[in-house]
Amino acid sequence: MDNLATDISEANAGNAAPEKLPRFMSVKQVASYLQINEKKVYALVGDGMIPASKITGKWLFPKDLVDQWLLESCHGGLLTDRMLIAGSDDPLLYRAIIRTANEFQASALISFTPTVTQLGLTLLARRRADLCGMSWGPAEESHQRHPALIRQYPQHNDWLLVRLFRREQGLIMTPGAWTSGASLERLFSSETRWVAHEQGTGSQRFLLELVSQYDLDLASRRIASHAFSERDAASLIAMGYADVTIGVRASATEYGLDFLPIGWEAFDLAMHRGIFFRTLFQSLLEHIRSKDCQSHARMLGGYDLSEAGKLIWPA
Repeated sequence: MDNLATDISEANAGNAAPEKLPRFMSVKQVASYLQINEKKVYALVGDGMIPASKITGKWLFPKDLVDQWLLESCHGGLLTDRMLIAGSDDPLLYRAIIRTANEFQASALISFTPTVTQLGLTLLARRRADLCGMSWGPAEESHQRHPALIRQYPQHNDWLLVRLFRREQGLIMTPGAWTSGASLERLFSSETRWVAHEQGTGSQRFLLELVSQYDLDLASRRIASHAFSERDAASLIAMGYADVTIGVRASATEYGLDFLPIGWEAFDLAMHRGIFFRTLFQSLLEHIRSKDCQSHARMLGGYDLSEAGKLIWPA
């Protein structure tokens, strides 16, 4: 009887439940949980790939967020019913997002936060966003500039770059601010009130191109207001707080403002590879290509949708 009891005790010990992990795991615990070595954990932390927080010199990993990260990294994972878009602002993209959200109703969550291009890419790198809208200079140079920009992030090997459209950039102004024969120098004098954009925006990048091309003095501008998005800048002019800003034709049209065209830029979406195959993203592309969206693009003006959905990078 004693021998039998011993055998049962040993069997139960062999089938003992695994140790319950704490809510916040250490490097050693998360390595064991993921079945990888600790060096790999530190590499994931360094690349911003795994959710972690450094407290008093020690890395801690919230188990709930690690589980969510695992599910999200799997194609067809639990979180494929939501999509967060960050980066550059755009009126046509906003309309397509709203239409996609209305299509899915309460069965999916689609969010858009216009954070400017560079901050959007940082959020993408840290997996705080699924996609990032980006524009960075003239359209004819975008096939070089956009890949060069995203290569600055260690996670770029897991990213794709998809073209949405080309859009017209220029100066948005109060009606009558620009007359025939006027000079750009006057717009860059202290007489004219400007709306300034945040650093890291595609519009600010385009303004620097303009200043360089025409040898203008950027420092001579009179900054009256600061904007946090394309539409925010146009609205400040429409409300009379400023006279001019850099921006896209569509935003000028929305607010009934004058527009002085300068050139065209490409508007692309950077994303993690798995996002491309999601139903939500493919639905967004369908709305961008739809007759409704094309009609709205013509109404706003300054759009070319001929390359919508084209894979730009990797080539």
